Amino acid sequence: MITLDRRPETSQIWLYATPLLAVFLTVLCGAILFAFLGFDPADALHAYFILPLADQYGLGELTVKATPLAMIAVGLALGFRANVWNIGAEGQLTLGAIFGGGLALAFYGQEGPLLLPAMLIGGMVGGALWAAIPAFLRTRFNANEILVSLMLTYVAGLLLSYLVTGPWKDPMGFGFPQTRLFGEGAILPILLDGTRMHIGFPLALVAVAAAWFIVSRSLFGFQIKVVGLTPPAAGYAGFSGRRIIWATLMIGGALAGLAGAIEVSGPIGQLTPSISPGYGFTAIIVAFLGRLHPVGILLAALLMALSYIGGETAQIELGLPVAVTGVFQGMLLFFLLASDVLVHFRVRFRLRGAGRAA
Repeated sequence: MITLDRRPETSQIWLYATPLLAVFLTVLCGAILFAFLGFDPADALHAYFILPLADQYGLGELTVKATPLAMIAVGLALGFRANVWNIGAEGQLTLGAIFGGGLALAFYGQEGPLLLPAMLIGGMVGGALWAAIPAFLRTRFNANEILVSLMLTYVAGLLLSYLVTGPWKDPMGFGFPQTRLFGEGAILPILLDGTRMHIGFPLALVAVAAAWFIVSRSLFGFQIKVVGLTPPAAGYAGFSGRRIIWATLMIGGALAGLAGAIEVSGPIGQLTPSISPGYGFTAIIVAFLGRLHPVGILLAALLMALSYIGGETAQIELGLPVAVTGVFQGMLLFFLLASDVLVHFRVRFRLRGAGRAA
């Protein structure tokens, strides 16, 4: 019989080394998978991890993909530290896109210098309002925020689909389910000519820096840590668990909504039935791969962004199936969780009917 016994002390070295181990095992198993599919592993890995970064345009695409991942993940990480499990960032991203895109459509043809900031703020408001629903239900009725936030993701998707096929549908769009293209004043400025790198990436860096300050240098960050580790001690210290739930969910929702507004005002330029390829869910992997630390999350976001553009490049260059991106992300999460189990627990093999264990 196999049992897991919690280790009396967690190795800090292995705690931060396991993400690197998970990445290595993912690459190794990916090479084996490519070989089984009939592709040369070296060529496939080169097309997946190296070729996308071979030119300036590819580096710009890396920042475009990493921006929403980093922005959402740092918001989720604050909640995860407090044992507040916001799984609905994808829906909050969608609401942010709706709020931001709605302003772009409302002022179409009347764009001014204040429209783009208003869109970004509107995206944050939309995401925060969507996150406020699980926050209210958790604090008022003790509802599970995991289920509530996750189910609201599908409601947000249906709302977006209704808008782009109904009242916001482009009358000159030949029947396609999409809004009209946003005006010039509603599009994020490009930072580097010849690429799609926009000012959303510096905003993501600001979010990472702000999260680092909150976690490392603020009383609020200390309260989050105490509430997450020892709720009874937090109560004795006068820290409000309800306040932490509201604050972390609202911050996470606002950052996810901001990411949604950035997506529609940046690389997409309009509202469509599909705003993201699953950034809200992938950001959960990013948060844990980065060990819930803002700097680690930024590095993990760049890695996961590479998985997106690497999958597209491998599909174009070698004809690999597009599903390989999801496979890589799934393997990475599996190896990360498996490594975490070994870091926190010791595996023991016990003989049935005997007290001895190995």
